[in-house]
Amino acid sequence: MGERFTLPVLPLRDTVVYPGVAVPISAGRPGTVEAVQAALDGDRRLFAVAQRENVDDPEPGVLYNVGTVVRIIQTHRVRGGVQLLVQGEGRAQAISYQDDGEQMLRAVLLSMDRQEPRNTEDPAFQALDRELRDRAAELGTRRGVPAEALNQLIQGVDEPGPFADLVSFYLELPTPEKQKLLEILDDEERMRQALVAVERELARIEAQEEIQARVQSELGERQREMLLREQLKQIQKELGEEEEQGDLDELKERIEALELGEEARTEVDRELRRLERTSPQSAEYQVIRTFLEWIIDLPWNERTEDKIDLDRSEEILHEDHYGLEDVKDRVLEFLAVRKLQMERAPDEDEADEGEAPEAEAGDASPGTVPGNEDPSGKGPILLFVGPPGVGKTSIAQSIAKALGRKYVRISLGGARDEADIRGHRRTYVGAMPGRIVQGMRQAKSKNPVFLLDEVDKLGVSFQGDPSSALLEVLDPAQNSTFVDHYLGIPFDLSEVLFIATANYIDRIPAPLLDRMERVEFSGYTEAEKLEIAKRYLLPRQEKENGLYDGELEVNDDGLTSIIQEYTREAGVRQLERELGKLARKVARRIAGGTEAETVGRDEIRDLLGRPRVHPERMASEDAVGVATGMFYTPMGGDIMFVEASVMPGEGGLVLTGQLGDVMKESGRAALSYAKAHWKDLGIVEGALKGQEVHIHVPAGAIPKDGPSAGITMATALVSALGHKRVRRDLAMTGELTLTGRVLPIGGVKEKLLGAVRAGITEVIVPKDNEADLDDLPKDVRKSLTVHLVETLDDVVSLAFRKEPGGTSSGASGKGSSKKARTRSRKPPQDEAPARA
Repeated sequence: MGERFTLPVLPLRDTVVYPGVAVPISAGRPGTVEAVQAALDGDRRLFAVAQRENVDDPEPGVLYNVGTVVRIIQTHRVRGGVQLLVQGEGRAQAISYQDDGEQMLRAVLLSMDRQEPRNTEDPAFQALDRELRDRAAELGTRRGVPAEALNQLIQGVDEPGPFADLVSFYLELPTPEKQKLLEILDDEERMRQALVAVERELARIEAQEEIQARVQSELGERQREMLLREQLKQIQKELGEEEEQGDLDELKERIEALELGEEARTEVDRELRRLERTSPQSAEYQVIRTFLEWIIDLPWNERTEDKIDLDRSEEILHEDHYGLEDVKDRVLEFLAVRKLQMERAPDEDEADEGEAPEAEAGDASPGTVPGNEDPSGKGPILLFVGPPGVGKTSIAQSIAKALGRKYVRISLGGARDEADIRGHRRTYVGAMPGRIVQGMRQAKSKNPVFLLDEVDKLGVSFQGDPSSALLEVLDPAQNSTFVDHYLGIPFDLSEVLFIATANYIDRIPAPLLDRMERVEFSGYTEAEKLEIAKRYLLPRQEKENGLYDGELEVNDDGLTSIIQEYTREAGVRQLERELGKLARKVARRIAGGTEAETVGRDEIRDLLGRPRVHPERMASEDAVGVATGMFYTPMGGDIMFVEASVMPGEGGLVLTGQLGDVMKESGRAALSYAKAHWKDLGIVEGALKGQEVHIHVPAGAIPKDGPSAGITMATALVSALGHKRVRRDLAMTGELTLTGRVLPIGGVKEKLLGAVRAGITEVIVPKDNEADLDDLPKDVRKSLTVHLVETLDDVVSLAFRKEPGGTSSGASGKGSSKKARTRSRKPPQDEAPARA
């Protein structure tokens, strides 16, 4: 008697699982999914049994009694169910089925042991085993299984019984016949039955091949029909009905006029000859013709001449954009290099006029002027990185305008298929080239400014990684021979000026990022937004809403109110939307007969409604255990409050406010430093014994992370332990180490601008960030007192309110309270979406 046990039931439709075989299964029915979950919660075993009928809700009477105990090897959750990979372990017989759970069945099972042959050395048995293996190998070969895989499969199972199970599983038999093979316990009998089934399958395949041979002979008649059609074409030509031939001649003339390379010319001529031999009524005819039309429409040798006037280029940049001085300087440097390449290349190349115009970048000698192999130059590929709405795309348009080149933009946001970049092979129905070749056809120029927008939002799927396909496109050493899958011939992209844009640099794969030169775009200050609104946004909204020049008058107070109370962004898109809303309100008043009037701060609320943005403001009073920190996001910088509280407990640390791992580690480091240096920090001895510390950062719905809140947490903690009030007009940022050193952080400009906006007058920043203060506008630097610190002692000496006696309520320490001086080193930028 076998062992009795119970397992969840895995009902199978149109398949039978055998012991020793790994089978992928899709489970989507509620009862099946419930059984899988029950197995995963237990020993990962199921009773896989076939259904007699293909029904969605199998009852016990629908299931066979004999099945296979399987073990779940892998699972993968998908929409509508779960994908399983199970391994058969042994046969079992269901004594009874029981309802368990909501829709799941559970079976009481009795294990079944197979009967091995009495004498494996018997010549008859060995002959049976050899015949089964040989015929199974022949069947696999007839089915087209590669020889290497077939040998590995057959030689991987030495025992005759399990090999019979393996062969039975792969046979194309109805479910009842497979079930009969499963229920045969005697290995020798099961081998005989499997051999009979293999012989039947071979006979069926042989009959099928005979039928295919007869069909091929019938296709010969169709070939004869196509020959007659060609003769008919010649007759039509004699009769003057040669319109189709005229189209082919025109197509041939346009192809001959193209300046193609040797490889491209060979492929195009071959396809043209195929087109001439193909009947116009054939589906293949239109495929070939579409390919040739794509070849004709591409700019193989058409280019626009660069006309670079640096003064005019600078004027264009200033006309189109306000602020962004660093970006404009980088663009002008780029244009200046390109101008020198163009001017000096002819002088250097007079002796080489007979050489080919295209040369590999590595062929130049070390002493030649860069770019004299190609007057257009192989310049850097620029990557514009910054928050939304700061002018990345429009700067690219201005570059094209300054160069006098064609401008092409493709959006890569959400692209998940490699074919989006490289195209589809022509063997597929509806195949077409990739976005790169489509853009070149649209530009009708070999050297356009090509904008790859939202390159950080490329996706990855089972269809390939489009960012990997971009590696060749953006590599100047390779893109001169870029091959689109649809074209199948090299196309030169070396003269294209590629510019990419991104919001988050950490989402770009490292190999792709390495091929581009980064140009950082920071957010606009309030003063810059004010000027942009007056110079660009208001006039544009007047025009778009049918207003005359001057009818939409908004004073500086009104614009500042919109910027501060109705928008929260690094760019100006939301600001333009709010001005558009305001323009519509004013247009309605004017259309109703009311005269236009200047809109100020008081009128803004009546027209736009209540303010929708409530930025943090400086605290109303000094407080114990509350320190002011600074953070930045792609939408700009702001202040935040870090609160610390000490209470009786078991000596633990509680961190709340939806903090990330890095920020939690900063809190632990601050507590460790306070414990180790309690005397230097002025903390009463034993203040932490039997006390629990709770650090909280308000706005708990917003995720926060980054190391720069370290000194803020430490200050709040020291304040709570020593009952000392922290100055409300002082904000701080910096990473804290266990030894008390203050390390540099990123986003200094955005953080300090946010602090000034909140009413803060003094800030503490790491001394190593001194060079970053040069990025601040002059008016901001004049209104802000910056303290540069190196240790937490410096922070503590500045952070606490002076007591009436004239001494600081914090620890005595060496403080740094000097103005910033220029330094060349810049710290790395924090890269999380919301950084403290």
